[in-house]
Amino acid sequence: MAQRKGSTILIDHVCQTFKMKDRDVVALDRASFEVQAGEFVSLLGPSGCGKSTLLLACAGLGPYDSGRIAINGATVVGPQTEIGIVFQEAFLLEWRTVLQNVMLQAELRRLDLDLYRGRALQLLERVGLGQFAKAMPHELSGGMRQRAAICRALLHDPELLFMDEPFGALDALTRDDLNLELQDIWIKSPKTVLFVTHSIAEAVLLSDRIVVMSARPGRIVEILPIDLPRPRDLALRETPEFARYTRHIRSLFASLGVIRGDATSSSESQTI
Repeated sequence: MAQRKGSTILIDHVCQTFKMKDRDVVALDRASFEVQAGEFVSLLGPSGCGKSTLLLACAGLGPYDSGRIAINGATVVGPQTEIGIVFQEAFLLEWRTVLQNVMLQAELRRLDLDLYRGRALQLLERVGLGQFAKAMPHELSGGMRQRAAICRALLHDPELLFMDEPFGALDALTRDDLNLELQDIWIKSPKTVLFVTHSIAEAVLLSDRIVVMSARPGRIVEILPIDLPRPRDLALRETPEFARYTRHIRSLFASLGVIRGDATSSSESQTI
């Protein structure tokens, strides 16, 4: 594995309440943890628990009422322009080719277009889209569109990558494939990753640590280190060690009333 690089993230007693017409909704309640440089950390919790709210706040794209978020010691007070970010939807511009969508990152940053065109083509080749550089977004499958979005986020080689449910809308086979692709990219070009998911198996497969969050109001109930060797493949999900982590997390969510039924179920695909 290449030497780790990246940015540190500090999240210190972060709270956020959204004002609704008829009530206040507490999205985050005193969330606190740190992400070390080069670490892959997942935020895992049920829908509506504040995972995306926290990630967007870290990126400077969403509000928080109190507490502190800092990147490399500097308090986040606005949009972080040096990060890479991938959302659940690919958000490709339909009138631009795949390559042109990836190159949008370089255009907006006023980078050397000739230099970064070569990098864009290398990234597309790495994720299996080398032959689709001139294709239009409507010609791609959902998984291919997300691969293009990941290339766009990585074009300027950011030290910090935020991913908000990037594979949540994909079918299971495509999701598995992209999990392995993301791990391969991260191993070969280490960076700090903050990854939002509601898939227990996905979090265990990818993460160095998992930040487990309760249902709203979003509180951190446990930070779980994942001590499994890398690189990890899908066969790892069949091992007792992997099952021990997923069983522990399911039991934790069952104790919180997040999931019902047999918390010791071995279903790998369970989401919360």
